[in-house]
Amino acid sequence: MATDTPFKVCRCKGPDTGQPLRNKCPKLRRANRSWSLTHGQWAYQLELPPTADGKRRQLRPSTGFENRDAAQDEIDQVRRLLDLAGKDPKRLTEVANLIQAARRATGELPDLDTVRFRLKTDSALGGIPTLAQYLTGWVVDIEIDENTRRSYANHITTHLIPHLGDVALDQLRPHHIHTLIRKIKERNEEILAKRNDPDPAVRKSVAGKRPTGEATRSRIRATLRKAFNDALREGIIAGVANPAALVKTRNNRSRPIVWEPERVERWRATGEVPSPVMVWTDELLADFLDYAADHAPDIHPMLHLMAYRGTRRGETCGLLDAEVRLRKAEIGIINQITTYGGGSIRHKKPKSEAGNRDVILDPDTVALFTSYKVQRAKWQLAAGASWPDTGLFFVRPDGRAWHPASISQRFRRLIKRGGFPPIRLHDLRHCAATIALEAGIDIKVVSEQLGHSTTTLTRDTYQSVAKELHHEAAGAVAERIKAKRRGAA
Repeated sequence: MATDTPFKVCRCKGPDTGQPLRNKCPKLRRANRSWSLTHGQWAYQLELPPTADGKRRQLRPSTGFENRDAAQDEIDQVRRLLDLAGKDPKRLTEVANLIQAARRATGELPDLDTVRFRLKTDSALGGIPTLAQYLTGWVVDIEIDENTRRSYANHITTHLIPHLGDVALDQLRPHHIHTLIRKIKERNEEILAKRNDPDPAVRKSVAGKRPTGEATRSRIRATLRKAFNDALREGIIAGVANPAALVKTRNNRSRPIVWEPERVERWRATGEVPSPVMVWTDELLADFLDYAADHAPDIHPMLHLMAYRGTRRGETCGLLDAEVRLRKAEIGIINQITTYGGGSIRHKKPKSEAGNRDVILDPDTVALFTSYKVQRAKWQLAAGASWPDTGLFFVRPDGRAWHPASISQRFRRLIKRGGFPPIRLHDLRHCAATIALEAGIDIKVVSEQLGHSTTTLTRDTYQSVAKELHHEAAGAVAERIKAKRRGAA
Protein backbone atom coordinates (compact mmCIF):
# COMPACT_ATOMS: atom_id res chain seq x y z
CA MET A 1 0.00 0.00 0.00
CA ALA A 2 1.60 3.32 1.04
CA THR A 3 5.18 2.18 1.47
CA ASP A 4 7.38 4.61 -0.45
CA THR A 5 9.69 7.12 1.24
CA PRO A 6 10.30 10.78 0.29
CA PHE A 7 12.65 11.56 -2.56
CA LYS A 8 13.83 14.70 -4.30
CA VAL A 9 12.68 16.18 -7.62
CA CYS A 10 13.50 19.37 -9.49
CA ARG A 11 12.30 21.44 -12.42
CA CYS A 12 15.47 21.17 -14.50
CA LYS A 13 14.85 20.18 -18.11
CA GLY A 14 16.82 17.83 -20.32
CA PRO A 15 18.97 19.75 -22.86
CA ASP A 16 17.93 17.43 -25.68
CA THR A 17 14.27 16.79 -24.92
CA GLY A 18 13.21 19.90 -23.03
CA GLN A 19 11.25 17.63 -20.70
CA PRO A 20 11.41 18.00 -16.87
CA LEU A 21 14.03 15.69 -15.35
CA ARG A 22 12.20 15.47 -11.99
CA ASN A 23 14.06 12.83 -9.91
CA LYS A 24 16.57 11.99 -12.67
CA CYS A 25 18.50 15.26 -12.48
CA PRO A 26 22.20 14.57 -11.68
CA LYS A 27 22.32 17.64 -9.42
CA LEU A 28 19.93 15.98 -6.95
CA ARG A 29 22.59 13.54 -5.74
CA ARG A 30 25.93 14.26 -4.10
CA ALA A 31 29.06 12.24 -4.81
CA ASN A 32 28.19 9.77 -2.03
CA ARG A 33 24.70 9.30 -3.57
CA SER A 34 22.97 11.11 -0.71
CA TRP A 35 20.41 13.78 -1.54
CA SER A 36 21.62 17.32 -2.28
CA LEU A 37 21.05 19.82 0.51
CA THR A 38 20.40 22.75 -1.81
CA HIS A 39 18.99 21.46 -5.09
CA GLY A 40 15.41 20.38 -5.66
CA GLN A 41 12.33 19.83 -3.51
CA TRP A 42 11.02 16.84 -1.63
CA ALA A 43 8.21 14.70 -3.04
CA TYR A 44 6.63 11.29 -2.67
CA GLN A 45 4.62 8.76 -4.66
CA LEU A 46 2.20 6.46 -2.88
CA GLU A 47 0.23 3.49 -4.10
CA LEU A 48 -3.40 3.97 -3.12
CA PRO A 49 -5.97 1.18 -2.89
CA PRO A 50 -7.34 0.40 -6.37
CA THR A 51 -10.45 2.03 -7.77
CA ALA A 52 -13.84 0.34 -7.58
CA ASP A 53 -13.18 -1.37 -10.91
CA GLY A 54 -9.77 -2.65 -9.77
CA LYS A 55 -7.49 -0.16 -11.52
CA ARG A 56 -4.24 0.94 -9.88
CA ARG A 57 -3.71 4.56 -8.88
CA GLN A 58 -1.03 6.63 -7.21
CA LEU A 59 -0.99 9.77 -5.12
CA ARG A 60 1.60 12.42 -5.93
CA PRO A 61 1.81 15.98 -4.57
CA SER A 62 1.25 18.66 -7.21
CA THR A 63 3.99 20.82 -5.63
CA GLY A 64 7.18 19.94 -3.80
CA PHE A 65 8.01 20.22 -0.09
CA GLU A 66 10.77 22.37 1.32
CA ASN A 67 12.09 19.62 3.58
CA ARG A 68 11.94 15.86 4.02
CA ASP A 69 9.96 16.04 7.27
CA ALA A 70 7.05 17.85 5.60
CA ALA A 71 6.86 15.19 2.88
CA GLN A 72 7.07 12.41 5.47
CA ASP A 73 4.32 14.03 7.57
CA GLU A 74 1.95 13.92 4.59
CA ILE A 75 2.85 10.29 3.89
CA ASP A 76 2.07 9.45 7.53
CA GLN A 77 -1.22 11.34 7.31
CA VAL A 78 -2.25 9.30 4.24
CA ARG A 79 -1.37 6.07 6.06
CA ARG A 80 -3.40 7.07 9.11
CA LEU A 81 -6.41 7.88 6.93
CA LEU A 82 -6.19 4.51 5.18
CA ASP A 83 -5.74 2.69 8.47
CA LEU A 84 -9.12 4.06 9.60
CA ALA A 85 -10.80 1.85 6.98
CA GLY A 86 -9.20 -1.30 8.41
CA LYS A 87 -9.33 -4.24 5.99
CA ASP A 88 -12.72 -3.44 4.48
CA PRO A 89 -12.03 -3.21 0.70
CA LYS A 90 -15.09 -1.05 0.08
CA ARG A 91 -14.17 1.45 2.79
CA LEU A 92 -10.52 1.48 1.67
CA THR A 93 -11.67 2.45 -1.82
CA GLU A 94 -13.95 5.16 -0.41
CA VAL A 95 -11.17 6.64 1.74
CA ALA A 96 -8.78 6.59 -1.21
CA ASN A 97 -11.43 8.31 -3.34
CA LEU A 98 -11.80 10.96 -0.66
CA ILE A 99 -8.03 11.51 -0.41
CA GLN A 100 -7.70 11.88 -4.15
CA ALA A 101 -10.69 14.20 -4.51
CA ALA A 102 -9.58 16.41 -1.60
CA ARG A 103 -6.02 16.75 -2.91
CA ARG A 104 -7.29 17.74 -6.33
CA ALA A 105 -9.93 20.14 -5.09
CA THR A 106 -8.03 21.96 -2.33
CA GLY A 107 -4.46 20.62 -2.29
CA GLU A 108 -5.02 19.41 1.27
CA LEU A 109 -5.71 15.99 2.80
CA PRO A 110 -9.03 15.23 4.53
CA ASP A 111 -9.30 15.91 8.27
CA LEU A 112 -8.48 12.74 10.22
CA ASP A 113 -11.07 13.24 12.99
CA THR A 114 -13.84 14.01 10.51
CA VAL A 115 -13.15 10.86 8.52
CA ARG A 116 -12.96 8.77 11.71
CA PHE A 117 -16.33 10.11 12.89
CA ARG A 118 -18.04 9.49 9.55
CA LEU A 119 -16.71 5.94 9.38
CA LYS A 120 -17.96 5.19 12.90
CA THR A 121 -21.41 6.58 12.13
CA ASP A 122 -21.51 4.90 8.72
CA SER A 123 -21.98 8.33 7.11
CA ALA A 124 -20.93 9.46 3.66
CA LEU A 125 -17.21 10.25 3.78
CA GLY A 126 -17.36 13.53 1.93
CA GLY A 127 -19.31 15.70 -0.43
CA ILE A 128 -18.86 15.42 -4.18
CA PRO A 129 -16.59 18.24 -5.43
CA THR A 130 -17.97 20.97 -7.61
CA LEU A 131 -16.89 21.14 -11.20
CA ALA A 132 -14.60 24.07 -10.35
CA GLN A 133 -12.91 22.14 -7.53
CA TYR A 134 -12.44 19.00 -9.58
CA LEU A 135 -11.29 20.61 -12.84
CA THR A 136 -8.76 22.85 -11.09
CA GLY A 137 -6.92 19.83 -9.70
CA TRP A 138 -7.55 17.57 -12.68
CA VAL A 139 -5.85 19.81 -15.22
CA VAL A 140 -2.73 19.96 -13.03
CA ASP A 141 -2.48 16.22 -12.35
CA ILE A 142 -3.36 14.72 -15.72
CA GLU A 143 -0.36 13.38 -17.62
CA ILE A 144 -0.58 14.99 -21.06
CA ASP A 145 1.44 17.10 -23.46
CA GLU A 146 1.95 20.65 -22.15
CA ASN A 147 0.28 22.23 -25.19
CA THR A 148 -2.79 20.08 -24.55
CA ARG A 149 -2.71 21.04 -20.88
CA ARG A 150 -2.72 24.74 -21.77
CA SER A 151 -5.65 24.18 -24.11
CA TYR A 152 -7.58 22.34 -21.39
CA ALA A 153 -6.72 25.05 -18.84
CA ASN A 154 -7.97 27.77 -21.17
CA HIS A 155 -11.28 25.97 -21.70
CA ILE A 156 -11.63 25.50 -17.94
CA THR A 157 -10.81 29.04 -16.82
CA THR A 158 -12.52 30.88 -19.70
CA HIS A 159 -15.70 28.84 -20.14
CA LEU A 160 -16.30 25.84 -17.89
CA ILE A 161 -15.70 27.34 -14.45
CA PRO A 162 -17.42 30.71 -15.12
CA HIS A 163 -20.59 28.98 -16.38
CA LEU A 164 -20.62 25.58 -14.64
CA GLY A 165 -18.14 25.86 -11.78
CA ASP A 166 -20.74 25.76 -8.98
CA VAL A 167 -22.41 22.56 -10.22
CA ALA A 168 -21.57 19.43 -8.20
CA LEU A 169 -19.79 16.89 -10.36
CA ASP A 170 -22.45 14.21 -9.95
CA GLN A 171 -25.24 16.71 -10.64
CA LEU A 172 -23.96 17.80 -14.04
CA ARG A 173 -26.58 17.15 -16.72
CA PRO A 174 -26.83 17.70 -20.50
CA HIS A 175 -29.01 20.79 -20.01
CA HIS A 176 -26.11 22.48 -18.17
CA ILE A 177 -23.90 21.96 -21.21
CA HIS A 178 -26.59 23.20 -23.59
CA THR A 179 -26.83 26.34 -21.44
CA LEU A 180 -23.04 26.76 -21.61
CA ILE A 181 -23.11 26.57 -25.42
CA ARG A 182 -26.01 29.02 -25.60
CA LYS A 183 -24.16 31.53 -23.41
CA ILE A 184 -21.04 31.22 -25.55
CA LYS A 185 -23.12 31.95 -28.65
CA GLU A 186 -24.75 34.93 -26.93
CA ARG A 187 -21.30 36.25 -26.05
CA ASN A 188 -20.25 35.85 -29.68
CA GLU A 189 -23.21 37.94 -30.81
CA GLU A 190 -22.36 40.59 -28.22
CA ILE A 191 -18.76 40.80 -29.44
CA LEU A 192 -19.82 41.10 -33.08
CA ALA A 193 -22.45 43.74 -32.26
CA LYS A 194 -19.93 45.85 -30.34
CA ARG A 195 -17.38 45.54 -33.13
CA ASN A 196 -19.92 47.15 -35.48
CA ASP A 197 -21.11 49.80 -33.01
CA PRO A 198 -20.64 53.41 -34.21
CA ASP A 199 -19.28 54.39 -30.78
CA PRO A 200 -15.45 54.04 -30.73
CA ALA A 201 -15.49 53.40 -26.98
CA VAL A 202 -17.83 50.44 -27.46
CA ARG A 203 -15.68 49.04 -30.24
CA LYS A 204 -12.60 49.45 -28.07
CA SER A 205 -14.23 47.46 -25.24
CA VAL A 206 -14.01 44.27 -27.36
CA ALA A 207 -10.62 44.96 -28.92
CA GLY A 208 -8.63 41.74 -29.01
CA LYS A 209 -11.65 39.59 -28.10
CA ARG A 210 -12.57 36.88 -30.55
CA PRO A 211 -15.81 34.94 -30.96
CA THR A 212 -15.66 31.28 -29.93
CA GLY A 213 -16.14 29.27 -33.12
CA GLU A 214 -17.75 25.89 -33.68
CA ALA A 215 -14.46 24.00 -33.57
CA THR A 216 -13.51 25.56 -30.22
CA ARG A 217 -16.95 24.86 -28.76
CA SER A 218 -16.53 21.23 -29.78
CA ARG A 219 -13.12 21.09 -28.10
CA ILE A 220 -14.54 22.63 -24.90
CA ARG A 221 -17.10 19.84 -24.78
CA ALA A 222 -14.34 17.30 -25.44
CA THR A 223 -12.34 18.68 -22.49
CA LEU A 224 -15.34 18.28 -20.20
CA ARG A 225 -16.02 14.78 -21.53
CA LYS A 226 -12.43 13.72 -20.83
CA ALA A 227 -12.45 15.17 -17.31
CA PHE A 228 -15.78 13.52 -16.46
CA ASN A 229 -14.59 10.16 -17.79
CA ASP A 230 -11.51 10.40 -15.58
CA ALA A 231 -13.71 11.14 -12.54
CA LEU A 232 -15.75 8.01 -13.32
CA ARG A 233 -12.66 5.90 -13.89
CA GLU A 234 -11.07 6.99 -10.62
CA GLY A 235 -14.22 6.38 -8.60
CA ILE A 236 -14.75 10.02 -7.58
CA ILE A 237 -18.30 9.65 -8.86
CA ALA A 238 -20.21 6.54 -9.91
CA GLY A 239 -23.51 5.40 -11.34
CA VAL A 240 -24.04 8.31 -13.75
CA ALA A 241 -23.65 8.69 -17.48
CA ASN A 242 -21.19 11.21 -18.88
CA PRO A 243 -23.41 14.19 -19.79
CA ALA A 244 -20.81 15.63 -22.15
CA ALA A 245 -21.01 12.44 -24.21
CA LEU A 246 -24.77 12.92 -24.59
CA VAL A 247 -24.47 16.42 -26.06
CA LYS A 248 -23.58 16.95 -29.69
CA THR A 249 -21.79 20.05 -30.89
CA ARG A 250 -21.35 21.06 -34.50
CA ASN A 251 -17.82 20.91 -35.81
CA ASN A 252 -18.01 21.06 -39.57
CA ARG A 253 -14.47 20.44 -40.74
CA SER A 254 -13.59 22.63 -43.71
CA ARG A 255 -12.79 20.48 -46.72
CA PRO A 256 -10.15 21.60 -49.21
CA ILE A 257 -11.28 23.53 -52.28
CA VAL A 258 -9.07 23.69 -55.37
CA TRP A 259 -7.85 27.00 -56.74
CA GLU A 260 -9.36 26.46 -60.19
CA PRO A 261 -8.49 29.15 -62.78
CA GLU A 262 -11.96 30.73 -62.50
CA ARG A 263 -11.57 31.03 -58.72
CA VAL A 264 -8.11 32.52 -59.08
CA GLU A 265 -9.49 35.08 -61.54
CA ARG A 266 -12.25 36.06 -59.13
CA TRP A 267 -9.77 36.28 -56.23
CA ARG A 268 -7.55 38.62 -58.22
CA ALA A 269 -10.57 40.82 -58.94
CA THR A 270 -12.20 40.81 -55.48
CA GLY A 271 -9.68 39.41 -52.99
CA GLU A 272 -12.26 36.84 -51.86
CA VAL A 273 -10.99 33.42 -50.74
CA PRO A 274 -13.67 30.72 -51.21
CA SER A 275 -12.78 28.58 -48.17
CA PRO A 276 -10.47 28.52 -45.13
CA VAL A 277 -8.76 25.47 -46.67
CA MET A 278 -7.57 25.95 -50.23
CA VAL A 279 -5.46 23.71 -52.46
CA TRP A 280 -3.31 24.66 -55.42
CA THR A 281 -3.59 22.83 -58.71
CA ASP A 282 -0.47 20.91 -59.69
CA GLU A 283 0.40 23.75 -62.11
CA LEU A 284 0.26 26.37 -59.34
CA LEU A 285 2.22 24.12 -57.00
CA ALA A 286 4.95 23.57 -59.58
CA ASP A 287 5.18 27.32 -60.28
CA PHE A 288 5.44 28.06 -56.56
CA LEU A 289 8.19 25.50 -55.93
CA ASP A 290 10.18 26.96 -58.83
CA TYR A 291 9.70 30.42 -57.34
CA ALA A 292 10.77 29.20 -53.88
CA ALA A 293 13.88 27.54 -55.31
CA ASP A 294 14.95 30.91 -56.74
CA HIS A 295 13.91 33.20 -53.88
CA ALA A 296 14.23 31.02 -50.74
CA PRO A 297 16.79 28.27 -51.46
CA ASP A 298 17.44 27.71 -47.74
CA ILE A 299 13.88 26.47 -47.07
CA HIS A 300 12.99 25.24 -50.56
CA PRO A 301 13.90 21.58 -49.77
CA MET A 302 11.55 21.67 -46.78
CA LEU A 303 8.67 23.09 -48.81
CA HIS A 304 9.39 20.54 -51.54
CA LEU A 305 9.10 17.65 -49.04
CA MET A 306 5.83 18.95 -47.62
CA ALA A 307 4.37 19.43 -51.11
CA TYR A 308 5.55 16.10 -52.50
CA ARG A 309 5.04 13.80 -49.53
CA GLY A 310 2.62 15.66 -47.26
CA THR A 311 4.73 15.82 -44.10
CA ARG A 312 3.51 18.13 -41.34
CA ARG A 313 5.35 21.32 -40.44
CA GLY A 314 6.64 20.00 -37.10
CA GLU A 315 7.68 16.68 -38.68
CA THR A 316 9.61 18.51 -41.39
CA CYS A 317 11.41 20.84 -38.98
CA GLY A 318 12.15 17.90 -36.68
CA LEU A 319 13.36 15.44 -39.34
CA LEU A 320 16.44 13.74 -37.89
CA ASP A 321 19.59 13.44 -39.95
CA ALA A 322 19.88 9.78 -38.94
CA GLU A 323 16.40 9.12 -40.37
CA VAL A 324 17.26 10.27 -43.90
CA ARG A 325 18.29 7.20 -45.91
CA LEU A 326 18.88 8.46 -49.42
CA ARG A 327 20.31 5.16 -50.68
CA LYS A 328 17.01 3.52 -49.83
CA ALA A 329 15.06 6.59 -50.96
CA GLU A 330 13.19 6.91 -47.67
CA ILE A 331 12.96 8.95 -44.48
CA GLY A 332 11.71 8.00 -41.04
CA ILE A 333 9.26 10.26 -39.20
CA ILE A 334 9.89 9.64 -35.48
CA ASN A 335 10.39 13.19 -34.21
CA GLN A 336 8.76 16.58 -34.51
CA ILE A 337 9.44 20.10 -33.29
CA THR A 338 6.49 21.86 -31.65
CA THR A 339 6.01 25.27 -30.08
CA TYR A 340 4.71 25.92 -26.59
CA GLY A 341 4.38 28.69 -24.05
CA GLY A 342 5.84 31.93 -25.35
CA GLY A 343 6.97 30.34 -28.61
CA SER A 344 9.75 28.12 -27.28
CA ILE A 345 10.35 24.88 -29.17
CA ARG A 346 10.71 21.31 -28.01
CA HIS A 347 11.25 17.93 -29.58
CA LYS A 348 8.59 15.25 -29.14
CA LYS A 349 7.36 12.07 -30.74
CA PRO A 350 4.49 12.16 -33.23
CA LYS A 351 1.13 12.27 -31.47
CA SER A 352 -0.10 8.85 -32.63
CA GLU A 353 1.38 5.51 -33.56
CA ALA A 354 0.34 6.12 -37.15
CA GLY A 355 2.47 9.26 -37.11
CA ASN A 356 5.60 7.14 -36.65
CA ARG A 357 6.18 6.06 -40.22
CA ASP A 358 8.62 5.64 -43.09
CA VAL A 359 8.01 7.88 -46.09
CA ILE A 360 9.28 6.79 -49.49
CA LEU A 361 11.01 9.42 -51.63
CA ASP A 362 10.86 9.89 -55.38
CA PRO A 363 14.08 10.31 -57.46
CA ASP A 364 13.63 14.10 -57.77
CA THR A 365 13.42 14.48 -54.00
CA VAL A 366 16.46 12.24 -53.48
CA ALA A 367 18.43 14.37 -55.93
CA LEU A 368 17.31 17.59 -54.21
CA PHE A 369 18.23 16.25 -50.76
CA THR A 370 21.63 15.13 -52.05
CA SER A 371 22.32 18.67 -53.30
CA TYR A 372 21.03 20.09 -50.03
CA LYS A 373 23.50 17.98 -48.03
CA VAL A 374 26.33 19.41 -50.12
CA GLN A 375 25.08 22.95 -49.42
CA ARG A 376 24.71 22.16 -45.71
CA ALA A 377 28.30 20.93 -45.60
CA LYS A 378 29.43 24.28 -47.04
CA TRP A 379 27.47 26.12 -44.33
CA GLN A 380 29.09 23.96 -41.68
CA LEU A 381 32.57 24.54 -43.07
CA ALA A 382 31.99 28.30 -43.05
CA ALA A 383 30.65 28.23 -39.46
CA GLY A 384 33.59 26.20 -38.13
CA ALA A 385 33.54 25.37 -34.43
CA SER A 386 30.38 27.42 -33.84
CA TRP A 387 28.26 24.93 -35.82
CA PRO A 388 25.84 23.27 -33.35
CA ASP A 389 25.19 19.53 -33.35
CA THR A 390 21.38 19.46 -33.49
CA GLY A 391 21.04 16.04 -35.09
CA LEU A 392 18.54 17.55 -37.54
CA PHE A 393 18.50 17.19 -41.32
CA PHE A 394 17.02 20.62 -42.09
CA VAL A 395 18.85 23.47 -40.36
CA ARG A 396 19.35 27.17 -40.79
CA PRO A 397 22.50 28.36 -42.58
CA ASP A 398 24.08 28.86 -39.14
CA GLY A 399 23.27 25.26 -38.15
CA ARG A 400 20.50 26.02 -35.69
CA ALA A 401 17.07 24.38 -35.76
CA TRP A 402 14.28 26.02 -37.71
CA HIS A 403 11.46 27.46 -35.61
CA PRO A 404 8.17 26.16 -37.09
CA ALA A 405 6.59 29.62 -36.92
CA SER A 406 9.41 31.14 -38.97
CA ILE A 407 8.78 28.62 -41.78
CA SER A 408 5.12 29.63 -41.83
CA GLN A 409 6.08 33.32 -41.96
CA ARG A 410 8.53 32.76 -44.79
CA PHE A 411 5.92 30.74 -46.68
CA ARG A 412 3.30 33.51 -46.39
CA ARG A 413 5.86 36.08 -47.54
CA LEU A 414 6.79 33.99 -50.60
CA ILE A 415 3.14 33.62 -51.60
CA LYS A 416 2.49 37.34 -51.29
CA ARG A 417 5.62 38.40 -53.15
CA GLY A 418 5.06 35.82 -55.88
CA GLY A 419 1.40 36.77 -56.38
CA PHE A 420 0.09 33.28 -55.75
CA PRO A 421 -3.47 32.67 -54.52
CA PRO A 422 -3.24 32.23 -50.74
CA ILE A 423 -3.04 28.91 -48.94
CA ARG A 424 -1.68 28.01 -45.50
CA LEU A 425 1.60 26.15 -45.05
CA HIS A 426 -0.41 23.15 -43.81
CA ASP A 427 -2.28 23.18 -47.11
CA LEU A 428 0.87 21.93 -48.87
CA ARG A 429 -0.01 18.67 -47.12
CA HIS A 430 -3.47 18.85 -48.65
CA CYS A 431 -1.89 19.50 -52.05
CA ALA A 432 0.23 16.36 -51.72
CA ALA A 433 -2.79 14.25 -50.78
CA THR A 434 -5.03 15.66 -53.51
CA ILE A 435 -2.47 15.23 -56.27
CA ALA A 436 -1.72 11.67 -55.10
CA LEU A 437 -5.41 10.73 -55.24
CA GLU A 438 -5.86 12.33 -58.65
CA ALA A 439 -2.84 10.36 -59.84
CA GLY A 440 -4.75 7.19 -58.97
CA ILE A 441 -2.77 6.25 -55.83
CA ASP A 442 -4.72 3.89 -53.57
CA ILE A 443 -6.28 5.70 -50.63
CA LYS A 444 -4.69 3.28 -48.14
CA VAL A 445 -1.24 4.22 -49.43
CA VAL A 446 -2.06 7.94 -49.24
CA SER A 447 -3.41 7.52 -45.70
CA GLU A 448 -0.22 5.79 -44.53
CA GLN A 449 1.92 8.40 -46.28
CA LEU A 450 0.14 11.18 -44.36
CA GLY A 451 0.27 9.35 -41.03
CA HIS A 452 -3.50 9.04 -40.62
CA SER A 453 -4.67 6.37 -38.19
CA THR A 454 -7.48 5.27 -40.55
CA THR A 455 -8.48 5.86 -44.15
CA THR A 456 -11.76 7.42 -42.99
CA LEU A 457 -10.18 10.82 -42.31
CA THR A 458 -8.29 10.66 -45.58
CA ARG A 459 -11.43 9.79 -47.54
CA ASP A 460 -13.65 12.35 -45.82
CA THR A 461 -11.12 15.15 -46.20
CA TYR A 462 -9.68 14.65 -49.65
CA GLN A 463 -11.94 12.52 -51.80
CA SER A 464 -14.17 15.50 -52.58
CA VAL A 465 -11.30 17.35 -54.26
CA ALA A 466 -9.89 14.43 -56.24
CA LYS A 467 -11.76 15.57 -59.33
CA GLU A 468 -10.16 13.24 -61.83
CA LEU A 469 -11.78 10.32 -60.00
CA HIS A 470 -15.18 12.01 -60.22
CA HIS A 471 -14.70 12.85 -63.90
CA GLU A 472 -13.90 9.22 -64.61
CA ALA A 473 -16.97 8.12 -62.67
CA ALA A 474 -19.22 10.60 -64.50
CA GLY A 475 -17.88 9.46 -67.83
CA ALA A 476 -18.38 5.79 -67.02
CA VAL A 477 -22.01 6.37 -65.97
CA ALA A 478 -22.72 8.43 -69.10
CA GLU A 479 -21.25 5.79 -71.40
CA ARG A 480 -23.31 3.04 -69.77
CA ILE A 481 -26.58 5.00 -70.13
CA LYS A 482 -25.73 6.17 -73.63
CA ALA A 483 -25.25 2.57 -74.79
CA LYS A 484 -28.83 1.74 -73.76
CA ARG A 485 -30.56 4.74 -75.29
CA ARG A 486 -32.37 4.74 -78.65
CA GLY A 487 -30.15 5.50 -81.53
CA ALA A 488 -27.04 4.22 -79.80
CA ALA A 489 -24.57 2.86 -82.28
